Amino acid sequence: MDKKKESFLVNRLKSVGYAYKGAVYLIRTEASAKIQLALGLLVTLAGFYFNISRTEWILQVICIGMVISLEGVNTAIEYIADFVHPDLHSSIGRIKDIAAGAVFIGAVSAFIVALIIYIPKLL
Repeated sequence: MDKKKESFLVNRLKSVGYAYKGAVYLIRTEASAKIQLALGLLVTLAGFYFNISRTEWILQVICIGMVISLEGVNTAIEYIADFVHPDLHSSIGRIKDIAAGAVFIGAVSAFIVALIIYIPKLL
């Protein structure tokens, strides 16, 4: 069977579509991702309200993206772990804990950045 190869552009567009579909699935199905997105929207509104600087916007956008991205990776790791070993297992539990810990570290870092940006504006 000789299947015609799709062009580079068509493949990239399909990849973007798959990524978008995954992002929507993450937001729709994961409570943590919903909370993180809501907090991201909240600090975005705060950014407009307090007229934060360009540098502060950059840091804020990086932090929001980092936390939601880490949540996506954590969720994917959990799905893989559950698929590979559906029963309780100490190694799978450790893997899941480490992935969740990465999200926690990212979220704490983002929170510290938010404090650095907004505390002076509130005082």
